[in-house]
Amino acid sequence: MEYNDEHIVKEDFAEKYIRLRHWEGRVYTDEEVARLPEITPTHPHYKEWMIRKTSASRFSDYLQKQQRPLRILEVGCGNGWLSALLSRIPGCEVTGTDINVDELMQARRVFQQEEGLEFRIATIEDLISSNELFDIVLFASSIQYFPSLKETIFSSMKLLRKEGEIHLIDSHFYKPSGLAIAKQRSKLYFEAVGFPELSAHYFHHSLAEIEMINHEILYDPHKLRNRIIRNHNPFYWIRIKKE
Repeated sequence: MEYNDEHIVKEDFAEKYIRLRHWEGRVYTDEEVARLPEITPTHPHYKEWMIRKTSASRFSDYLQKQQRPLRILEVGCGNGWLSALLSRIPGCEVTGTDINVDELMQARRVFQQEEGLEFRIATIEDLISSNELFDIVLFASSIQYFPSLKETIFSSMKLLRKEGEIHLIDSHFYKPSGLAIAKQRSKLYFEAVGFPELSAHYFHHSLAEIEMINHEILYDPHKLRNRIIRNHNPFYWIRIKKE
């Protein structure tokens, strides 16, 4: 394979990203990955995993109610725990993709016995080129690594079968008034932990961007009934159907 500038940038990002995850304590042993989203209450990221557990359960219930075979793509699957969980739904076949080689190889190793599940080092463009089609394209805590929300959704639409859907979960969407503050907060964080260059690879998407796309909000964290729930989930769940 010939490597152009884009491949070099992606490899450079992936290498720095995995170093950051090590520093943050977000790289897990095989045994821990196999149990996710369950994790010991003493773990420093326990509360985050309880939120992701809620999101995963809600999304899994949604898929089961479809009561039909589904081919699912998870973009940015990381260590593969969510792809594996979804592959256990009867009739679901799941493909998890990422450019982070270390975590993807761990996903293959940990979940190699799961049926209807595969992991690939691939981009959206790679899948489009190979004429892949899916019923569901899922971005779970990964849309923030794509610079243009509109272009990413447009590209993902090419991967959908008739009546297919794109789902965005576990990522922040900011009010326009809070966008600049969020960007500055992230910039300061990356500088403080010694990875200032990663701020150029982390993108803050606003609710205004979503409004430009035909979509439905299936979960709104700012509704009063959701805000008062214990272990409040702060993330929107957004569905975009193929037009």
